[in-house]
Amino acid sequence: MAEYVLAIDQGTTGTTVLLIDHDLNIISKTNQEFPQYYPKPGWVEHDLNEIWSSVLHSVQRVLEESGIKSTEIVSIGITNQRETTALWNKKTGEPVAKAIVWQCRRTEPICEKLKKEKKEPLFQKKSGLLLDPYFSGTKIKWVLDEISGLRTKALKGEIAFGAIDSFLLSKLTAGSAHMTDPSNASRTLLMNLHSLQWDEELLKILTVPRQILPEIRSSSEIYGKTKNVPNLPDGIPISGMAGDQQAALFGQVCFDSGEAKCTYGTGSFILLNTGSKIVRSKQKLLSTVAWQLNGKTTYALEGSAFIAGAAVQWLRDGLKIIRSSGEIEALAKTVDSSEGVVFVPALTGLGAPYWRSDARGILSGLVRGSTSAHIARATLEGIAFQNHDLLDAMQKDLDKKIKALKVDGGAAQNDLLMQFQSDILHTRVIRPKHIETTAIGAACLSGLGIGFWKDLSEIKRAWQKEKEFVPKMNPKLQRTHLLRWKEAIRKCLLD
Repeated sequence: MAEYVLAIDQGTTGTTVLLIDHDLNIISKTNQEFPQYYPKPGWVEHDLNEIWSSVLHSVQRVLEESGIKSTEIVSIGITNQRETTALWNKKTGEPVAKAIVWQCRRTEPICEKLKKEKKEPLFQKKSGLLLDPYFSGTKIKWVLDEISGLRTKALKGEIAFGAIDSFLLSKLTAGSAHMTDPSNASRTLLMNLHSLQWDEELLKILTVPRQILPEIRSSSEIYGKTKNVPNLPDGIPISGMAGDQQAALFGQVCFDSGEAKCTYGTGSFILLNTGSKIVRSKQKLLSTVAWQLNGKTTYALEGSAFIAGAAVQWLRDGLKIIRSSGEIEALAKTVDSSEGVVFVPALTGLGAPYWRSDARGILSGLVRGSTSAHIARATLEGIAFQNHDLLDAMQKDLDKKIKALKVDGGAAQNDLLMQFQSDILHTRVIRPKHIETTAIGAACLSGLGIGFWKDLSEIKRAWQKEKEFVPKMNPKLQRTHLLRWKEAIRKCLLD
């Protein structure tokens, strides 16, 4: 009987489910989008029941389309949008509120208050993170403070908190497992990077009850088994979990210190493997856990841009200059350059290395002859420019140049963007055969957890490169581009 690993990639705008064989071939893939909710400016929410429905629907479709029997699935891996904050009733499994999405900025006043109280250095030292609404800790505090009676229930042990990984694990196991892994826990502001345990001092500052938190386990082990899940038999082990960006780093087989990847999803995320060393950034990057495997912890340095693919969605849904996201490359190619048009996609503030939640997007350099094609090209370039700033900050922290950047995610299919990324970074950009490396990473962690793959070298041998982009831009033109970008950023940051 053939054997496959099922990977659940629960993302910001949809859920992707894949079936992967031992050679890392994607046998079948399906995606189900779900609604986003914007109750106030800067607020973003998800309905957890709609997320769970999207998972069930995707599992059903991937089995139907592949013709594979559910009994051929040997394990399940989960990867997820990391900082999105879910709370549910432990007994019923029902959400007690809509999930607050990582993009949501509602907890900015809490963060600013803590900064004024000089708490940020403590959080940065212990958790590796900065005080920003991006992370889960202040979201938990907000929900418990704002929903009447919820804190009392939490203190009684009736409420569970988790990122989406923990929520899905609970649903898949009929509520019997409440766990997370260090890569997700390290995004909460609540986990100590050294001990990989919840930090009592940070919990006290944010008034988060210890009893609502999931148990922190490794990124690859059996957490529980399926029970009462439609279309799946009972007893399939759930044996791998990692936050989406860490899972992508793993799926790109960046197993060695100094290797880096960039994922182009709703946002854009660069992670650099720093091995067993916690690198403390002087450039406002994040120190985070990459994964914990066989008792060994691997750390990473991370830079995040909040808006990447979401900028293309804005052109589609907001400006309506394209009908589908896939049209942007063809439109951008109808002009040879952006003709000086620069777009800073700070539609939900700026992430690293600026960390300005109050920043707003800027479209500059417009003239009478500017067209939708120039704006389309400037949008792609804006995504690449943000990544330049992230990688430049990493290189300053490390005091050495990164030789290559592996890329994945939907926008990595865009050759125009990838070539410009290579040009503006002056670095090789490597695209794998399968760009669904987030899901592949979750599958690999899961397979390792049950012995489906023996070790990392077996996975590394199966990974394949599809295309490599090398820098072609004239250095003088590169400098001109970067000067225009820096000027646009300066304008963006002005109050």
